[in-house]
Amino acid sequence: MARTAKVERKTKETGIELALNIDEGGESDIFTPLPFFTHMLDNFSRHGLFSIQLDVKGDIEVDLHHTVEDVGLALGAAFASALGDKRGIRRCACASVPMMDALCSVVVDISGRPYFRFDTTRNSYAVAHKSVASVVGSSLEKAFDIDLTCEFLKAFSNSAGLDLHVKLEYGRDVHHSIESIFKAFGRALSAAVEKDDRIKGVPSTKGIL
Repeated sequence: MARTAKVERKTKETGIELALNIDEGGESDIFTPLPFFTHMLDNFSRHGLFSIQLDVKGDIEVDLHHTVEDVGLALGAAFASALGDKRGIRRCACASVPMMDALCSVVVDISGRPYFRFDTTRNSYAVAHKSVASVVGSSLEKAFDIDLTCEFLKAFSNSAGLDLHVKLEYGRDVHHSIESIFKAFGRALSAAVEKDDRIKGVPSTKGIL
């Protein structure tokens, strides 16, 4: 049976309609008012082999934070719902993905205990304080940076109950750096939600996740 979920999130700041299929294979239809964010979510879907139908409206004229955070909350809630009691899943996984000059490593544990940590090395510290707009010349209000990426991941972690550790090993270009993060996250989460026939019940000594 396919693991699916639907989530609707309506606030004064955003409107989100989301359908998720963990097992369908990465065919997605994603729209957000932030083209770069849409592109990153598509990378997450394709590398994680998740089917995501997502339509987002947000008050980006105010700032980008509301929209990015709320998508993280909605997507995390969808994963939590689709996974159900988490019986038979691998639970823990990691992935490292390069993108030209950037490399990111992600470790995830679907533990039910949300925790998020993001680290950069000295080589990637400078790029972490740039935005896509400053690099490619987009309008300032459409800027997307590492901080927004972290807000998305933190919201996802809190909503899905993930112990999530992300390390940007290095990166010169901010676009490449953020893309390596989303791809690595997709691949790590894909491996963690995969079912293993050798696992009987829930992969926890507590008997519950």
